[in-house]
Amino acid sequence: MTVTRHTLSVLVEDKPGVLARVAALFSRRGFNIESLAVGGTELPEVSRMTIVVTVEDLPLEQVTKQLNKLVNVLKIVEQEEEASVNRELVLVKVRADSSNRGQVIEAVNLFRAKVIDVAPDSLIVEATGTNSKLEALLRMLEPFGIREIVQSGVVAVGRGPKSISASR
Repeated sequence: MTVTRHTLSVLVEDKPGVLARVAALFSRRGFNIESLAVGGTELPEVSRMTIVVTVEDLPLEQVTKQLNKLVNVLKIVEQEEEASVNRELVLVKVRADSSNRGQVIEAVNLFRAKVIDVAPDSLIVEATGTNSKLEALLRMLEPFGIREIVQSGVVAVGRGPKSISASR
């Protein structure tokens, strides 16, 4: 069996405790959730969880079947990398004083990121993109001195006309 990274879109009823039950299901199986993003959808009573997990293929299938049995889970779709758009958001506070501020801004611009806050000794940078793009940006900013990083989980949506709807 091969160990692979999977991105799941899980539509759930927007009710208290649903997130805890879904996360507990992964935990009971010994799976570490690498990334978890939860937010509203086009329907006010439905939320979308985007869960990234690295597992063997067969155990993931078992977890997916168990997720489908949870009463508040409406639909589960695995977002295949080539058939979906995946993005993350990162906010990075980086050391930047008058001596190196220009270099930091140049690095930020290379990645089409934005400087969203300026202080005398630091900048806060906002960037969105794939995990590999954000890792490359962080490697580029590392020599300047990263003070703080806040990173969202992955969000993903399928390409083209096909969409995940709330109907079972």
